[in-house]
Amino acid sequence: MDVPDFRTVTVEALASMVRDRTLTAVAVTEHALGRIEALNPILNAFVAIDATAAREQAAAIDERLDAGGEVGPLAGIPIGIKDLADAAGFVTTRGAMHLRDTPPVTADSTEVARLRAADAVIVGKTNTPEFGCMGDTYNPVFGATWNPWNLSRSPGGSSGGTGAAIASGMVPVGTGSDGGGSIRIPSAMCGLSGIKTSQGRVPSGPPPPGLLDLSCVGPMARLIRDVAYCLDAVVGPHPSDLRSLPAPTESWRGALDDPPLPKRVLWVPAFDGEPVDAEILAICAAAVELLAAEGVEVVEMGTLFDTVSGAFLPLFLGGLIGPAFRPLYGTPAWDDVTDVLAVALEEAFEQVTVDTVAAARQQAAELSMQLGEVMAGFDAMLSPTMAGQTPVVGGDGTINGIETENWIRFTPLANLTRRPAGTVCCGFTDDGMPIGLQVLGHQVDDIGVLQRLAVLEDLLALDPIAPEIDPASD
Repeated sequence: MDVPDFRTVTVEALASMVRDRTLTAVAVTEHALGRIEALNPILNAFVAIDATAAREQAAAIDERLDAGGEVGPLAGIPIGIKDLADAAGFVTTRGAMHLRDTPPVTADSTEVARLRAADAVIVGKTNTPEFGCMGDTYNPVFGATWNPWNLSRSPGGSSGGTGAAIASGMVPVGTGSDGGGSIRIPSAMCGLSGIKTSQGRVPSGPPPPGLLDLSCVGPMARLIRDVAYCLDAVVGPHPSDLRSLPAPTESWRGALDDPPLPKRVLWVPAFDGEPVDAEILAICAAAVELLAAEGVEVVEMGTLFDTVSGAFLPLFLGGLIGPAFRPLYGTPAWDDVTDVLAVALEEAFEQVTVDTVAAARQQAAELSMQLGEVMAGFDAMLSPTMAGQTPVVGGDGTINGIETENWIRFTPLANLTRRPAGTVCCGFTDDGMPIGLQVLGHQVDDIGVLQRLAVLEDLLALDPIAPEIDPASD
């Protein structure tokens, strides 16, 4: 059976081919395993593979279909699981040396369990920076992941392994998590459409300390309708996530069949008033003009907030990441922590207190209220997904040719205010790297954000596919 390149077929269509027996789940899985075998030595997107278990999962799906049984909506779809989430039979290393020799877990996280129940085929774990701490993907256990668009550049982070695996056609779907942009950043840098849903839409469990403040999990794919199709299989409440929201009353994928144009959008090139790379800004502005040409009222606005880092960093380092590392501080294991993370945590251990975390939560609430006032009367807020261009692995993105630490400063606002926010590829830099346009919505308006992303995807009509990689280039 000729399995199509995963980058040229929708997830929905691929699953349909498996169900109607045009393809077998085994054939689709073998295609994924073959791509991984050929390309992973170059990209290092996957850090663990269980080909035997994947083949067994696929064979069981085919046997059920051959017997006339029912299968789930993701029947036969190979997926990679970000190595921050538990998948039964795999070690959850979180990119950390002190976890590399822990036993394989025996149970799936809630999201992974739902994907498995939808008959997705779990093939392995994808790379992440240590505990998802950076907008880049490298760690002391597995090393760096590379971007399929340019093998000298970063795929973003912290879901960079999943982003690279999808963009290179190893798998059509993978999981990500987003505590400050970790789905949107790699989606933008790998030419994918992606969304951070409202916290509580996709249950996180078992949750790490601090999760309630910032982070959420969710599927990643190339196109936003495929993301929505996968979301339909995983959204809905669960006791493991105290933020759980009610199950949607309609299919999110169905809401994208004929998405309405927004009536009025807010275009904010830089909500903090700081510089944005000129090439990124021009390409994002041109995408916004496409909406205006369709009759959408576009209102441009300048500085909204001085900064969000004052609220974000205490919650991210003090609440989300810090508790997992405090027991290592002052022990020999501390020497194995990623350098940039160790420095940030050492500062956090000295400066972040119960009072500073409480103040950060209060500031996040105030930001949410300010954002609600600014967005009143608008269907969405648009901005560049990133302020700077794609860095080399281990470096910072560049704004007008100069490396800067503030190259990913636009994504944490959605986490702090718990808004849904997504990204869509809106063009390319002169050196061929994808650029993302961010769509930020109102509280719990996930469908609205998905619809805006689908409209933009349709208007832009880019269908970005990374250049094919020659395995001999390793």
